[in-house]
Amino acid sequence: MDDVVIIGGGVSGLAFAFHAARAGRAVRVVEQDARIGGCVDTRTSADGFWIELGAHTCYNSYGAFLELLEGLDLLGELQPRGKPVLRFADGAILPGKNLGGLLRRMSLLQLARSLPRAIGASPEGRTVQAHYGRIVGAGNYERVLGPMLSAVPSQRADGFPADMLFKKRPRRKDVLRSFTLKGGLGAMAERIRRQPGVTITTGRAATAVERDGARFAVVLGDGERLAAELVAIATPPRTAARLLAAIIPGAAAQVGEIAEAAVESLGVVVRADRVAGVPYATFVFVFHFRPGHTEDDKLARIAALLGIERGDIAYRAERRTVLPSPVLGHRDVVVGLDAALAAERIAVTGNWFAGLSIEDCVLRSRAEWQRVAAPRA
Repeated sequence: MDDVVIIGGGVSGLAFAFHAARAGRAVRVVEQDARIGGCVDTRTSADGFWIELGAHTCYNSYGAFLELLEGLDLLGELQPRGKPVLRFADGAILPGKNLGGLLRRMSLLQLARSLPRAIGASPEGRTVQAHYGRIVGAGNYERVLGPMLSAVPSQRADGFPADMLFKKRPRRKDVLRSFTLKGGLGAMAERIRRQPGVTITTGRAATAVERDGARFAVVLGDGERLAAELVAIATPPRTAARLLAAIIPGAAAQVGEIAEAAVESLGVVVRADRVAGVPYATFVFVFHFRPGHTEDDKLARIAALLGIERGDIAYRAERRTVLPSPVLGHRDVVVGLDAALAAERIAVTGNWFAGLSIEDCVLRSRAEWQRVAAPRA
């Protein structure tokens, strides 16, 4: 019997496994997919180029994630990120920090009228569209800023709570400001897989969590029951709601109402001499699509945007991701869930609590481990 069973082998589940194993517990992670990592999905071509189909950048403000990397002896594997390049649909290219070029795409009159509202403006209680539209003007938001901000959660961000999109956090000055890992962020998932005390089971789905006396039983699709003292659910909200239904039905029902969005990502490697104006020897791109497009549609769109032929693509990889789509009032749902969990030895974690970033996931998992592992009166 395992001490801890974790349902979900994404960033949140693996971070929980890291903390539990470091505390000396025997941990089993059950993942329905064939691979672990969730939204950390590094693919490598035969030529050695790697693509991040999901999360791709970390920052020196990610304190909890850096703590995890230190524990995995991965701080020496940090690699700086290149400077970002923005390419607009009309073909114009500018570095990501070229604020002047960005402003030239906005109505300066509308910007001048709106910018005074930025003084003291708080995102609290506002959607992304309401908050940033107030700062740059509704038209500028709709034409320029809104589509750019939607790149952060890889879906239309208009209805997101504005305070969930960006957060100020303390920075570690001894760490690169923006980084990835050598060979990709997937190295973190593989390092956790090899941690003493961690057992990973892939290709098997959990269908229920039940009480089993003073313990819990995780029921798998084939009927096998995994008994454990502690259970962690690290899945998308609707799956979490189904698994929690027998334990805390009221809070589970609320969690089940959290909207989700599917994103289909297609990554390509292209020789840079086929991509005009991009100053790198070889270039890697990842494109995110709404569901409903065929592969031919996607490749045609990519070729048109990059100004290449489909035959210029040297390597491609794809994945489908389900992401949460929180709206105003989301915090109340989380507060209600936490209240219902307070007396339980079940942890619930994921990218749908405080935000979608890697740091938000790791922070939630660390806090949930500390809660369920604390001695009970």
